[in-house]
Amino acid sequence: MSYQKLAEEIVQLVGGKENISSLSHCVTRLRFVLKDKTKADKETIEKKDEVISVIESIGQFQVVVGNKVNDVYDAVIDIVGELDDETTPAPSKQSDGSLFNRAIQTFASIFTPIIPALAGSGMIKGILAVIALVSASYFDYDFKATDTYQILFAASDAIFYFMPVILGYTSAKTFKANPYVGMIIGGTLVYPSIVSMLASEEAVTLLGFTVTKATYTSSVIPIIIAVLILSYVEKFLRKYIPEAIKLIVVPAFSMLIMIPATLLLFGPIGIYIGNVISAGYKGLIDFSPALSGAFIGGMWCIFVIFGAHRAIVPIGLNDIATTGRTTLFAFTTAANLSQAGAALGVFLKTKDKGLKTISLSASITALFGITEPAIYGVNLRYKKPMLFAVISGAIGGGVIGWAGTYGTTFANQGVLTLAVYAEPGMRLFILFIIGLLISFVGAAVLTYFFGYKDEVEGSPTEETNANKEQEMVGDLALNVPIKGEVFNIKDINDEVFSSESIGKGIYVKPTEGVVYAPDSGVISLIFPSLHAIGIKLDNNVELMIHVGINTVELQGKHFEKFIEEGQRVEKGDKLLAFDIKNIKKAGYDTSTAIVVINSGDFAEITPKENNKADLKDIGMTLIYAR
Repeated sequence: MSYQKLAEEIVQLVGGKENISSLSHCVTRLRFVLKDKTKADKETIEKKDEVISVIESIGQFQVVVGNKVNDVYDAVIDIVGELDDETTPAPSKQSDGSLFNRAIQTFASIFTPIIPALAGSGMIKGILAVIALVSASYFDYDFKATDTYQILFAASDAIFYFMPVILGYTSAKTFKANPYVGMIIGGTLVYPSIVSMLASEEAVTLLGFTVTKATYTSSVIPIIIAVLILSYVEKFLRKYIPEAIKLIVVPAFSMLIMIPATLLLFGPIGIYIGNVISAGYKGLIDFSPALSGAFIGGMWCIFVIFGAHRAIVPIGLNDIATTGRTTLFAFTTAANLSQAGAALGVFLKTKDKGLKTISLSASITALFGITEPAIYGVNLRYKKPMLFAVISGAIGGGVIGWAGTYGTTFANQGVLTLAVYAEPGMRLFILFIIGLLISFVGAAVLTYFFGYKDEVEGSPTEETNANKEQEMVGDLALNVPIKGEVFNIKDINDEVFSSESIGKGIYVKPTEGVVYAPDSGVISLIFPSLHAIGIKLDNNVELMIHVGINTVELQGKHFEKFIEEGQRVEKGDKLLAFDIKNIKKAGYDTSTAIVVINSGDFAEITPKENNKADLKDIGMTLIYAR
């Protein structure tokens, strides 16, 4: 199917052009904000061969199409054109949850579209830094003085220098303002003559008022505040200006109002807020660089689990804008590599072929900065690897903090962008690499020796092992632990589960908010947020029951547990209760994953799609591996 045909079908199935409030994309998915989500035919979109999955998250209707996303996005834009900025779109009918979650969603909407360009620019800067360092140190050649360096450096630095222009666009898309007016406000802040005036010693006045001297190139906070206010100004103007002249007069009046207001008021306020944030972060670093590095290096991936990392990334970008450097992303690189190391430790230790495949894949992706498979598929699943990843990340981050390593640009936190940290000098770069090796190798070694042990190891006698193997051959049926409609886990709207990287199984769309034990066993894990539990059944099945998608963000709200870790339960015992109505009202999907996390121990796992199922119905059958 052509991209144009796929785009036409997607637009039609999300409710048509008139139902699209805004559209953006990341590296794998189209991110729609719909005026009415009930008009979207989610199931039909998911059935398209070219569509990997559909995810409803952070107020967005996300269509995952993989690495062809740029082509599909362009085709969709060809169909819908530029979305109408002269009318205020109706908000999505989905609640976005708490104030904290809405703040995270806002930051994510503003910064997510530019992350790939930031990462690419950062990589070019890193390469240039290495070439300049090597040429000066070993060949006595000043590469920085060449035209080639100047041109490539300008290309790598443009996104940072003109950050107000770019954020003027993405902020306007987020706040439902005219994106081109947002860009003009940002462009005014970095216009050469304005930059020169504000850098001079002479006083600058506007409409009789003195303009506060400030540098807006590379700034982050001022333009976000300005565009937020712009959205309200435009709404007011559209309400009172006649329709016949609205197209021209609304943008003109918006600029006449907002550009002076930004230079006189909102810009200085934004600079002040940015300086306060930067000073606060710098204060923590100055208090104890090693302790700050240890905290971020150890806790970063815990923040990822709860989605709180989205609110921290702008702090690093603001730090670059205000000081020209940041240590934050150096610390987070240590955290990511510790997750890769812990997953590698599991790979080296386990004899389970299925787990070997999962853990090696997770380790490699974490090395390149994508840690979710390692966190959810391996380390958190076995707990101790996660603990040793946190410890190793903290030690490595502490070393990096002690060394004083910093970067001068944003970079994706993985092995491809290590060169970004070479610019401050070879000594700091070597210490940075040492810190990363401590994180990676330390997590791998600790996990290998102390963090993981195959369940079949350490059996008392060969006879016992033989009897156990005999017992494990044959079919096994597991009942559904929750009332509702049963489906194959491959069809769930969560890429981590649907990829079966954690394990095979089923998911249930619950009709009753109670989880029961499908068989007798011991509770092996209860997440602090109560949305998920692990249970080791007497028949050697290790089961994870995960209630809802992204419900970790609720932090236990609307959930109640009736068991404790280590507690023995019998078939039919009540394990968890959750409020379906209020969870849905908060904007979350209640689809519940029931996954066999030791799927590699079984020759075959067959989900039973019974549609509406009761507790007495079979959810899946398993055949033990001989």
